[in-house]
Amino acid sequence: MIHQAGPEAGPTVGHDKTRKARNMAAALRKQDAEHGFGKNHGTQEAALLEHVRDVARSSRCKQYIDLFGACAVLSGNRDVAAQAASEVLMRCLSQALGRRPVIYRVDEPETSFDEAWLLALARSLKTGDTASATFLLKSRVRTDLHRNLVFLLKAVVDNFP
Repeated sequence: MIHQAGPEAGPTVGHDKTRKARNMAAALRKQDAEHGFGKNHGTQEAALLEHVRDVARSSRCKQYIDLFGACAVLSGNRDVAAQAASEVLMRCLSQALGRRPVIYRVDEPETSFDEAWLLALARSLKTGDTASATFLLKSRVRTDLHRNLVFLLKAVVDNFP
């Protein structure tokens, strides 16, 4: 984008990033308000968050897994357990996000932005809210990784108690 001087110049690149961040935060708050998710987690979402945190902690020192290869291995096994899909998801999430996600310890009362984003995406996939899922994916994940991330998260959500 070309920067122009003067009041009629319009938004700059920095303003576009700020606006995108505000839209993302507003979308997460909207979903939280609609589904009762926030400081008072629903029991199923709280259990999923604790599960993800536990798996992330146990997977921290394990070897790197490529997202495409992991999905190929899991897709051949129809009886894959939620634990196996969760572990692969947490080991590959940094590849999908382009950076290491912030995942807090189990029993931490606060929720990180990455955790809230992941739970919002899980909620969208579980309820079939394609528009929200698409928005959440496009806001943080490269297009070529959408399908694999959705496959893994859906496997976790569908097999989670």
